[in-house]
Amino acid sequence: MPALPIHYVEPVYRPPSEADSLILPVTDGCSWNRCTFCEMYTAPQKHFRPRDEAEVLDSIKRCGDQLGDGVKRIFLADGDAMTLSTRRLANVLEAIRRDLPGVRRVSSYCLPRNLRKKSAGELRELADLGLSLVYVGAESGDDDVLAKINKGETYASTLDALQKLQQAGIKRSVMILNGLGGEILSQQHALNSARLMNEAQPEFLATLVVSFPQGETRLRENFPEWEPLSVLGLMQEMEILLSTLELKRTVFRSDHASNWLVLRGTLGVDKPRLLQDLRAAIAAPEAAPLRPAWARGL
Repeated sequence: MPALPIHYVEPVYRPPSEADSLILPVTDGCSWNRCTFCEMYTAPQKHFRPRDEAEVLDSIKRCGDQLGDGVKRIFLADGDAMTLSTRRLANVLEAIRRDLPGVRRVSSYCLPRNLRKKSAGELRELADLGLSLVYVGAESGDDDVLAKINKGETYASTLDALQKLQQAGIKRSVMILNGLGGEILSQQHALNSARLMNEAQPEFLATLVVSFPQGETRLRENFPEWEPLSVLGLMQEMEILLSTLELKRTVFRSDHASNWLVLRGTLGVDKPRLLQDLRAAIAAPEAAPLRPAWARGL
């Protein structure tokens, strides 16, 4: 296949479920980029900038000429495409609809702060134009943890964004980071994250294990007392989270490469089974089907 007519600034990230999607950058980097746990957009070449609108529309047109109706899904990159104005996002979605008629799903990452200046009506306009799913990195529902990691969000601001998306008819896939509060804040991190999810009732929920391939220096500058949880501690924190969740029809995934114990199901129908599997692993970790460290791919 010839190269795509899209200029990518490496590294490029996308959610695991977007593996078969066309990655279309409409911004580079992350407009916040201050979270002390996150290494995704810290490379020197990843300065935040909105892509030139003409460049993006031209890429869409040229992809349409090259790929026709073979593209079924598009992921709007980079870290927070939703920081663009409603007008610019609408123009992108209209171009996708016109030039890539086979597309059935458009998605993006979304910081809660991206939605503070967007009304539910504006989001409904984007939904009508094809934006059907956003990935929200809530990370935690605990305000102490959020402050320690310099997230720039609170329980209230995250809930407001999730509820606004729900009102607009845009599906929400929320990410919570297992172990983010370290040993000292583990319990309240789990309890308040569950409380946030119970209020928001997202369509999808994923848990990942916090990790620091480049080291913990940035995190410890604002959170010096942070100590990582053991594998057993991570599973115990997960047990608190799962047992507190009261979700009606949320698809739950804890199967990212960072997770030691793979859990999949729909909450709440599968909650008893998931808790049974998790508690069995806690009781006998040496016999549990844990992912080996070499296979975690971090």
